[in-house]
Amino acid sequence: MDNRILADAHNLKKLVREAEALADEAIIAMARLKQAMLSARQNPLVEVSTGQRALLRLTEAESQALAMSTSLLRVHDELSKVARTHVVAGGDPGDPTKIPPSDLNAMPVRQVRERERLQA
Repeated sequence: MDNRILADAHNLKKLVREAEALADEAIIAMARLKQAMLSARQNPLVEVSTGQRALLRLTEAESQALAMSTSLLRVHDELSKVARTHVVAGGDPGDPTKIPPSDLNAMPVRQVRERERLQA
């Protein structure tokens, strides 16, 4: 196999995993932020409604980050298909990345809520 193709395949594999990890880190960071915001407003001197709009905006950002993560899974799946049909790396065990179809078809929370609202 051409060394350039092999190098490109390894680079793409590394970059996809890096992008997925960064998406996960963003989701984790937002979860920590939400936890801190909720803890801060448990102070008896702070009104219960304080920061509610900020929490709603953060929840929307989390939803968008999850949608991005789902899109990255779709990218990973498409690249895995290319690898199976075009690239056979020496020493690679050949185990394809398995992503359940339900994960690839996940919808952002906003779309799920809209669909539920329309069905009601």
